[in-house]
Amino acid sequence: MSTLQISGLTAAYGPVTALDGVDVTAAKGQITAVLGANGAGKTTLLRTISGLVRPTSGTVSLDGNDLTAAPAETIALAGIAHVPEGRGVITELTVEENLRLGALLGSARKRTDGSLDMVYDLFPPLAERRKRDAHTLSGGERQMLVIGRALLSGPEVLLLDEPSLGLAPRIVAQIFGLLRDLVDRDGVTVLLVEQNARSALSIADIGIVLNLGKVVARDDAAVLAADDGLRHAYLGF
Repeated sequence: MSTLQISGLTAAYGPVTALDGVDVTAAKGQITAVLGANGAGKTTLLRTISGLVRPTSGTVSLDGNDLTAAPAETIALAGIAHVPEGRGVITELTVEENLRLGALLGSARKRTDGSLDMVYDLFPPLAERRKRDAHTLSGGERQMLVIGRALLSGPEVLLLDEPSLGLAPRIVAQIFGLLRDLVDRDGVTVLLVEQNARSALSIADIGIVLNLGKVVARDDAAVLAADDGLRHAYLGF
């Protein structure tokens, strides 16, 4: 698995600066949680890493390979899978057909069947519903489906944007627990963007707090969770 290195990343929407000199390291086989309120720059960070937004300065590299100016499809082929907010499944397709779309990238095609088994082992509800149309799934099951689809591309790094959004606490705990199991078992590198800071820090190794496009705190997740002043000022719990 690989290390994602973000250095001095700055990005803007017209005159509005969304990221201002952001440094982030997502280390091999760890969950790095990026936290902060709405407008902090969290989603822009993931969109810039995956090539959907072009930075005005700074670099994005994977194991020392500079991907800053690469198109989005090259970044995906390099091993960075982006799961955006919103649980975007193709509702007319079955669960398995949705999953197989994730295996269309490069060498992933050669190992689809084995990878499907891995996803079904990780997310048993998907195995039970593999032949059902995706529109029949619950919100939590759709979130499992989009994560599983991203995993079928064989990523080195998994970017997750607000996977808990709109889900019941019980389902959030289940999905976050599965993410932790995935990292511990397979060594996938995860960069997790979340507003649900308490849940994110409970499974993360490292926490980073953004405020108005700048990094205001970076530490072990347990240290951030225990910092009352930081929690009240930026994390809302």
